[in-house]
Amino acid sequence: MKLVRGAWKLLVGIKDALVLLLMLLFFGGLFAALSARPNTRVTDGALVLDLSGSIVEQPAEADPFAALSGQGVAQELRLRDVVRALDAAKGDNRVKAVVLDMDRFAGGYPATLAEVGDAVARVRAGGKPVLAYATLYTDGAYRIAANASEIWQNPFGGTMFRGPGGSQLYYKGLIDKLGVNAHVYRVGQFKSAVEPFTRADQSEPARAANQALYGAIFDQWRSAVQKARPKAQLDAFLTRPAETVQAAGGDVAQANLRGGLVDKLGDRIAFGQRVAAIAGAEANKPLGSFRTIKYANWLAANPLPTGGDAVGVITVAGTIVDGEAKAGTAGGDTIAKLLLDGLATKNLKALVVRVDSPGGSVLASERIRQAILQAKAKGLPVVVSMGGLAASGGYWVSTPGDVIFAEPNTITGSIGVFGVIPTFENTLAKIGVSADGVATTPLSGQPDVTRGTTPAFDAIMQGNVEDIYRRFTGLVAQSRKLPQPRVDQIGQGRVWDGGTARQLGLVDRFGTLGDAVAEAAKRAKIDPAKARAVYLDKQPGAWETILKSYADQQRDQGDGGQAATDLLGMAARDQRAVVAQALGDARAMLSGRVGVQARCLECAGLGPVDASVSDRSLLDLIVARLGL
Repeated sequence: MKLVRGAWKLLVGIKDALVLLLMLLFFGGLFAALSARPNTRVTDGALVLDLSGSIVEQPAEADPFAALSGQGVAQELRLRDVVRALDAAKGDNRVKAVVLDMDRFAGGYPATLAEVGDAVARVRAGGKPVLAYATLYTDGAYRIAANASEIWQNPFGGTMFRGPGGSQLYYKGLIDKLGVNAHVYRVGQFKSAVEPFTRADQSEPARAANQALYGAIFDQWRSAVQKARPKAQLDAFLTRPAETVQAAGGDVAQANLRGGLVDKLGDRIAFGQRVAAIAGAEANKPLGSFRTIKYANWLAANPLPTGGDAVGVITVAGTIVDGEAKAGTAGGDTIAKLLLDGLATKNLKALVVRVDSPGGSVLASERIRQAILQAKAKGLPVVVSMGGLAASGGYWVSTPGDVIFAEPNTITGSIGVFGVIPTFENTLAKIGVSADGVATTPLSGQPDVTRGTTPAFDAIMQGNVEDIYRRFTGLVAQSRKLPQPRVDQIGQGRVWDGGTARQLGLVDRFGTLGDAVAEAAKRAKIDPAKARAVYLDKQPGAWETILKSYADQQRDQGDGGQAATDLLGMAARDQRAVVAQALGDARAMLSGRVGVQARCLECAGLGPVDASVSDRSLLDLIVARLGL
């Protein structure tokens, strides 16, 4: 009995400790939320945009376990908020300067970076100083910083311009060793999303398509940077980086300074003193402190307009999945409900569909498309605004648009369909396990993961994929007023840059979300100057707000879970994230939980270098198992 009583006391003690821990975390988060509430009262100073993390169309909802367990939670900044903050700063006398802190910038899609860079250029053109600071400037960071009045760099830092491209993992060899049989059903010569499961290397059609896409994106990046910094010796760092750095004795920062890529070298104290000379020093603070306007406070002081005719904006951001999903992932049911509720209650005059998605589930994409058609049934003009990425399912949901806006470097197209089903009959045979049974029809027990698929099942699946592809190209043909054979020719799963997509007729015009809202207002016969965008987003609840504030406070006190900001540290972090992303994709594709997909996996290499907490955890587990 003493043993039982002792065990019971131990269990009760563990329970009490866990309850106490949860209460401390909850009230700690509540305190963080209350203390971090934005203040709409703004005093003179420098507006600081801490661009730690990535810039996205729709930030993902905070992971409660990651936030409360102290894991690094990468920041995601909403694109339209960053642009609004910069445009509001341009003509406000309280803002003496704008500071871009880019030390831990994780990037964004090319069109996203271009829009932020243009907003920075507008501030600078208005005569307001813009000062950027980083230890290391990569392609994405420099695309924005090039538009600043002054580019500062830590003397121990440098630049690393890699251009789009690089390696991806192919799993065919591993699949064969494990005995996994990946049954692939696809349509599209260029639908290379499934190649990692069927090949050990890249096919020639995929290589040719990717070279064309990456080349176009890189040419646009180089042209924009050279325009912003016409005196910079950019080509030397792109074509002869090793020789250029060696000429400066291996000092990358000095090479950047000599080449005109940066204006000043200095640590954060020196940079702070420079900002203080413009915006004013902070009294009774350490050397290098300056009067600061916080980003959150600035947004709160410059809210979205509330008057005028309502133009609804529904956002399709992230991978398109069936059912409900949190922000940052496009759940078909979630987006359809938000849109239908908005049509019923918001007195909308027009609709803008903002797309920033690599696609995903065909069923979920069609669910969203049908909801958009309800807006057209009510007589509302529908305008599509493509952000950084609108491929595969992202293009599927764009087909109801009366007009489609994109940016020259928007990644779009990828009109193709595929599906993957893994079976494990060979794997089981390796360990002496077999399976047997009886069947009453050719489809009994199919798909059978223990014995493989039957020819009848394979024929039905391939036929289904081909039928969905015909529907896809039919939708595009009807929407774009193109012959279906022509759509098939420019489809085939090929990914295009926005400029080429416009030439092919997949896109109508170049323009931002603001341009799309103005066009929607015109088509609704209302004054664009009096129109206001009403974002049909799910509003975060109290718990989500607490978690976000807690995560923000953790990030302010630590390093946000990111690695060192020097050359080697940043490169190692980026490559680790790439591997984690690839593992996540492989896990998703071979899990058997996904249906027929209209998705562009190859597009991920052009976006922000980041990975989910679960994907990073998977990589950590593999590394630990391998003893690395």
